[in-house]
Amino acid sequence: QVQLVESGGGLVQPGGSLRLSCGASGSIFDINAMGWYRQAPGKERELVAAITSGGSTNYADSVKGRFIISRDNAKNTVYLQMNSLKPEDTAVYYCNANMRIGHYNPYHDYWGQGTQVTVSS
Repeated sequence: QVQLVESGGGLVQPGGSLRLSCGASGSIFDINAMGWYRQAPGKERELVAAITSGGSTNYADSVKGRFIISRDNAKNTVYLQMNSLKPEDTAVYYCNANMRIGHYNPYHDYWGQGTQVTVSS
């Protein structure tokens, strides 16, 4: 069984910073891309940032220059450093990992349980 566990959410004032972490555990053969998505009340889930196993990154325009995604392949962990936070960044943040559990198994998307990030004064 494979699971993703997130941590690091919370309440922060505008202009502040938070760092999210997400670790994958279980019977993992290998991990392709990892990423962070978010969903605000009344809105659809959207991609925030993604990173490949080789380190290539992709960001939503709304977070470019403020957020940094990174990963530690040895620890099967992905991070999201969020700086200069704005009220519109308030959302539940979900970790995503495209993984397979065996050499002959297909890659499958796995999701974390979500962590709340609230930016408010």
